[in-house]
Amino acid sequence: MPPGDAAEDTLRLDVTDEYDGARLDHYITAVLPERSRSQIQRLIRTDHVRLNRKSVRASHAVHPGDVVEFEIPAAAPATPAAEALPLTILHDDADLVVVNKPAGMVVHPAAGHESGTLVNALLHHVTGLSGIGGEQRPGIVHRLDRGTSGAMVVAKHDAAHAELSRQFADREVEKEYVALVWGLLNTGRRIDAPLGRDPSNRQKMSTRARRARTAVTRVTGTERFRGLTLATIAIATGRQHQIRVHLNSIGHPVVGDAVYGGLRRHLAADHRALATLERPFLHAYRLAFAHPRDGRRVEFRADVPDDLQLVLDDLRTRRDKDD
Repeated sequence: MPPGDAAEDTLRLDVTDEYDGARLDHYITAVLPERSRSQIQRLIRTDHVRLNRKSVRASHAVHPGDVVEFEIPAAAPATPAAEALPLTILHDDADLVVVNKPAGMVVHPAAGHESGTLVNALLHHVTGLSGIGGEQRPGIVHRLDRGTSGAMVVAKHDAAHAELSRQFADREVEKEYVALVWGLLNTGRRIDAPLGRDPSNRQKMSTRARRARTAVTRVTGTERFRGLTLATIAIATGRQHQIRVHLNSIGHPVVGDAVYGGLRRHLAADHRALATLERPFLHAYRLAFAHPRDGRRVEFRADVPDDLQLVLDDLRTRRDKDD
């Protein structure tokens, strides 16, 4: 343990025959699946992991009879700082705020993203955020992926936070997205496939996971181009990467999605505008729920951002010329 660090806990791991010859980081990740490989590698580099009481590299091979001592450092409490980041506010009242999260912005601070997050921006623009989500996630009741833009609701006090969280959990919140996908997709398509961690890559989600949770995605509208479909997507559940994984699972990956099959190296002339995309073409354009104060139904819409609109304008212009 590095000088000055305090250990929250120390685990002793005895290497068994099935892991003979495995890399140290692979072995620890296998027996402690709740921790990512990047976390394990960082702890090895910072001398929080010992193999037979010696400091070794992450690539060092383990063998039966080896003893791994894994020191979990105590979490250092950190309060996110307010940052004057650009943020479009769609609605603001005494109970909640609805924002249009830009693409590229992480929702709350985490390892590798201690600043520049939506929470940092909210602390600058909004007062009185709910504390029920903890210091790192004040007011946050749901999330959007880093590369996804669009409407998000944030609670300003604990009562609003609890009621909004209940609505999300009970699937009473209406969430609609627009996604540009490869191929010709039909309106009315329903994808009912449980989601969980990909068994071969913990950074991804999959419909083939050993442990999976219910997830349903519906295609409620479509606009077709040559080899592409602009789809309106509705979800009741809100699993991590749900829309991206579900659409890829039926052969229609989201355009620009490097993780789930949405990139194409060679683009046809009609698709040249897609080369300008630096993220998946996915935007949360509509959010509807019961207001936590009086129960009235409220609805908010977030305009499609410029980077996506430019692609759509080009696709529509080319299609109309061909008609």
